[in-house]
Amino acid sequence: MGLAQVDKEIISGNTATVNLTTINTNDVYMVVLSGVTLDTNGQQIYMRVTTSGTADSDSEYDKASQILYSNTTSGTTTDTDESSWRIQGAIGSDTGEATNHIIYLYNFNDANEHSYYTNDSVALNASAYATGYKGGGNHTIAEANDGVEFFVQGSNNFNGGTFTLYRITS
Repeated sequence: MGLAQVDKEIISGNTATVNLTTINTNDVYMVVLSGVTLDTNGQQIYMRVTTSGTADSDSEYDKASQILYSNTTSGTTTDTDESSWRIQGAIGSDTGEATNHIIYLYNFNDANEHSYYTNDSVALNASAYATGYKGGGNHTIAEANDGVEFFVQGSNNFNGGTFTLYRITS
């Protein structure tokens, strides 16, 4: 098994959305977010599928996640019929705060199946506590999707990090 890089975006200033496209086979794809930072404190990160390069903001996103905290009780979160998937709880812009993700994308190129993902993440907040998300979601429409779009809650911005899309090869 190997990885073939198909898209990459490096953020070094305020950016509202990050799009990774070029999903054009029925392979499993992997997205890696590394060192992602935000311009505003206490914001969440979201992801949507893209169809023909455009983000799909219909109300067809379902997900369930385990939220892990190093300093308090962990919990679960579920959402149905949303306009995107929340993939990261609140992080911010203080020095040292950042998040990292490994996201697997399944059935994205198959017009007869629902696109779905799994997500493993870890973030460090300004108090040096680690948080994480582990879970997945389903886009409840059978359609071909060619990528994903990432954005920050409340029209805020990413201000750093690397977003990379890989195709998993055999």
